Amino acid sequence: MRDRARILLSCPDRPGVVAAVSQFLYGLNANIVQMDQYSTDPDGGRLFMRVEFDLPGLAGREAELQDGFSRVAESLDMDWEVRYARHRKRVAVFVSKMEHCLLELLWQWEAGDLQGDPVVVVSNHPDLSEIAETFGLPFYHIPVTKETKAEAERRQLEILKEYRVDLVVLARYMQILSPQFVREYPNRIINIHHSFLPAFVGANPYERAYERGVKLIGATAHYVTDDLDEGPIIEQDVQRVNHRDSVEDLKRIGRHIERVVLARAVAWHLEDRILTYKNKTVVFV
Repeated sequence: MRDRARILLSCPDRPGVVAAVSQFLYGLNANIVQMDQYSTDPDGGRLFMRVEFDLPGLAGREAELQDGFSRVAESLDMDWEVRYARHRKRVAVFVSKMEHCLLELLWQWEAGDLQGDPVVVVSNHPDLSEIAETFGLPFYHIPVTKETKAEAERRQLEILKEYRVDLVVLARYMQILSPQFVREYPNRIINIHHSFLPAFVGANPYERAYERGVKLIGATAHYVTDDLDEGPIIEQDVQRVNHRDSVEDLKRIGRHIERVVLARAVAWHLEDRILTYKNKTVVFV
């Protein structure tokens, strides 16, 4: 993967964009291994693209790649970014007391199914320290109360900088992050919410789903913004339930959905498959 890179871009849709990108990479002797595109409207809409390619000797040609593509991008009014596969993203996992989402992520990392590296686990409770230690990860217990929240977040941000974290994953971390915290990692904090958003935003969604008598329950992975549970949605899934299922049944069924949905979203972020636009995502899978 040392010679592999990805260009993520969006621009006004017009004829010639795909040709311009392909021709540029051909001129560098790059081999395109995957190209995905989506247009919001072929007549005057916005085009989104993800291009994955191999470029011989990439480590010594990053400036050539960036400078050359900047000229292509300027001519087509692109928002763009180059990501390098050899720069594996460093991930911090925030948890509270529930272990299922953390375990799923660690199992997948251990199996080599996630293209990134967990580097630290942070929690407002001590309960999951043994799990982190089993996987050789440092664990930081930082209690959070209304009175200590600002200081707790200051310490958390210190830890993220110390471990050079690229992505924060809230794996059933039952605290609301402040706007100041969120601004430090825009579109780099992924949360798993235990309902099929926009239904049942906020606390106790399984209890509220039971009271409403729903026939489907779900989970939603989304980027965190200042608005609670309203950030750009990355992935969702559901499972059918019925009148016989208790609140505890819904929680048990929901745990499986949560772990799968969160792992998918994290994998797609690590593989640079997600583009955000306004409050939506384009996910090339």
